[in-house]
Amino acid sequence: MADSNIVKKNMATMRKFPFISLLVFSCFYLQVYNGRVSATDTLFQGQNMTALGQLTSYGNAFELGFFSLGSTDLYLVIRMKNVATKDIVWVANRDLPFTGSSMILTINDGGCLVIVNGRATYRVSDDLSSSQNVSATLLDSGNLVLRDGNMDILWQSFDYPSNTFLPGMKFGYNNKTGKVWSLTSWLDQADPNKGNFELKMDPKKSNGVFLMRGTEILWMSGPWNGYGFAFMPEMLSPYIFNYFNYSMYSDENETYFSYSLYNSSVITRFIIDVTGHMRELLWFEESQQWMSIWSEPRQFCEVLNSCGPFSSCSEDTTSCRCLRGFYPSGKQQGQDGGCMRRVALTCGNGDKRDMFFRMNHVRYPVSSTQQINSSYNFPSGPQVSNSDAKACGEACLSNCTCSAYAYNTSGLCLRWYGDILGLEQLPEKDPNGRAIFIKLAASEFDNGRVLGANWYLWIIAIPIVLLVFLPASYIVIRWKKSFKNKGDREDPSQDILLFDMAMSITTSSSNFLGSENPRKRKRKDAPFPLFSFDSISLATDNFSSENKLGEGGFGPVFKGKLLNGQEIAVKRLSKRSGQGLEELKNETMLIAKLQHRNLVRLLGCCLEQGEKILIYEFMPNKSLDSFLFGSYNEGLLDWGTRVRIIEGIAQGLLYLHQYSRLRIIHRDLKASNILLDSEMNPKISDFGLARMFGGDKLQANTNRIVGTYGYMSPEYAMEGLFSIKSDVFSFGVLLLEIVSGKKSTGFYHSSSLNLIGHAWELWKGDRVVELMDPKLEDQVSYPMLYGYINVALLCVQEMAADRPTMSEVVSMLSNEHTVLNSPKKPAFSTARSTTNSSNQPEKFSVNDVTVSLMDPR
Repeated sequence: MADSNIVKKNMATMRKFPFISLLVFSCFYLQVYNGRVSATDTLFQGQNMTALGQLTSYGNAFELGFFSLGSTDLYLVIRMKNVATKDIVWVANRDLPFTGSSMILTINDGGCLVIVNGRATYRVSDDLSSSQNVSATLLDSGNLVLRDGNMDILWQSFDYPSNTFLPGMKFGYNNKTGKVWSLTSWLDQADPNKGNFELKMDPKKSNGVFLMRGTEILWMSGPWNGYGFAFMPEMLSPYIFNYFNYSMYSDENETYFSYSLYNSSVITRFIIDVTGHMRELLWFEESQQWMSIWSEPRQFCEVLNSCGPFSSCSEDTTSCRCLRGFYPSGKQQGQDGGCMRRVALTCGNGDKRDMFFRMNHVRYPVSSTQQINSSYNFPSGPQVSNSDAKACGEACLSNCTCSAYAYNTSGLCLRWYGDILGLEQLPEKDPNGRAIFIKLAASEFDNGRVLGANWYLWIIAIPIVLLVFLPASYIVIRWKKSFKNKGDREDPSQDILLFDMAMSITTSSSNFLGSENPRKRKRKDAPFPLFSFDSISLATDNFSSENKLGEGGFGPVFKGKLLNGQEIAVKRLSKRSGQGLEELKNETMLIAKLQHRNLVRLLGCCLEQGEKILIYEFMPNKSLDSFLFGSYNEGLLDWGTRVRIIEGIAQGLLYLHQYSRLRIIHRDLKASNILLDSEMNPKISDFGLARMFGGDKLQANTNRIVGTYGYMSPEYAMEGLFSIKSDVFSFGVLLLEIVSGKKSTGFYHSSSLNLIGHAWELWKGDRVVELMDPKLEDQVSYPMLYGYINVALLCVQEMAADRPTMSEVVSMLSNEHTVLNSPKKPAFSTARSTTNSSNQPEKFSVNDVTVSLMDPR
């Protein structure tokens, strides 16, 4: 009886099953065909997605649908679903918007993805050979793929990018098919049609990236060097290198650049905007906004040919101006085509011979039209040769296509041919300003004007006044100078060989910088020693290679010897170095005013014969990095010595931040800038990038990011914001290096990219003892080691407000009984995947390079 009841129930269930199945199918049918397809990521052949429908990727990262961009026009777009701003990353019909709401997205009988709007059909994908069982799926990468029944990809949106470059996309070209993967800007913010700018690789030039406006090259990345593009050093910075795995693939068929993310939870996009600027953006969930971590071109005048030919660009006014002798060829001066000559060159001799107009305070043109259109991979700048100034000008005059020349102090002649492009007008006080001579027709130098009678009177009067007053003024000035500075000519301090290092040093800013009112100089100020170049050359044996101590970021350093046997260090700034006269003045004036046993002592300088030389006290043990990371002097850096070095650096920083006459931010604290005397006492050096704060000012902002990768705080590296907490961050990194004996970057056989991330992992796992330098085994008190690492991690916390001051750091280091706070997650600690570690160079590091991210030229 029981079995009979079971059979009846099963039969009833069987009778109900078709109705249940039909109900489920009907719900699915309605979900697809009523335009509400947001619950699926795939559109199958024969199905339709209406204007109200959407495809959503499996992980809800992206969505595909018809959306308006600020007008009544509708576009089929892929946009980010997991960010509040819903940013568009791809547009299918960017050249043909639709209106109304009658359009549908479908896969036709031929297997092609199309938009149908009444009688009009817009083909999204290419014609396909396969037409059976085709489906369109939106992936979590943002890629819309068309696949056949075997799941082979027939077409994908990643092959047709618009203005956005996402992880996993290709950027390059296919030699076999002629396919080019490039980015094109939108026409404006509400119109995704192709705009004026294109970012692409050019197979005829190199594997570099070019920003184009039509056929014009506006900006270039430089060639790929194995890690990044040559003109984009920021690609190797920790705050970028932590997130992105860059790669370049090339074979006989195709060449392309691509990138992936080490942390899949990071949300990023690379765009080229309507103004032609490229930006890499990261999404910050806490603030619900995008942050630009780098952009190119960074400044107005960095865009090649931004002002057109024969026009100068001014960064101060972000404007263009025609050069003398030229007039605008477009609507705006220096733009929309640049400028053209008012009078054509004669290329003749005698009275009609062309002449040169001198233009001061400029940055040399990057190139000229002839060179940009040449077969060079990149515009190579002017033609360079060795000659004297007169011969240089004659060489340009004798060639009718030569448009300008310049002659520098190194005896090099530079000549530009064709239309001059990229000439930048700098402020008068900019130390990088140069002079260039622009060729003009001879008639440009009189302009047809006739001098009036008043001019003749001035011509007669001025020489008479000069003849009377100049000799009298000269006599008075010489008499007063000899009276006030009697004996200056015999001052032995001008000869470095006779210098006595035991003498006290004070500086007068007017003596070095040039006071606007010399009468206000105080006689009690001792003049800052200015040494002769000849005596410095003798002290260093003519800067011999045997006396060379090393090569810094701004030039070589030599050892010199005085007649009394004392030794000095001579820093000879390279003429091509980034440290110009302003940085030299900055470093000189800062160090000369500072008096602390943990700061390097500046003895004087030399500014003769075009040289820029600084004289320091000699440090026989060179710099800290040679002991920490070098292969020699093992055993000298025991735990006691390291503690003394740590405490000395902390005391030096505390003096700069709190006890000197002005609050000073060093901005480039690193192991190579810590010098060691004969007793291994540390001295902070290299103040070329330092900044002074007066009064109660605590922080500042800069557009010129300078410093060293691996030591820069996140707020400074990303926003240009620096304060005393920036130095605290660098000190924390340095403290980790001293304790571990490892560089701040270079962890390519660990789950962390850098030393900070490695230390954080060990801290979380209660394994901080593993961070200790193996050479220190049996020397270290483990509670002390634990405390030092705790202090270091407090210093490198992501938020500047969470970091301690140097006063608090000194207190924590000197008092073993201080209860330390637990550190929060540090900056730049994102772990990278170890699957690609074999692709990285084992000893690569950028620790030793001081960089300026805002000066790519």
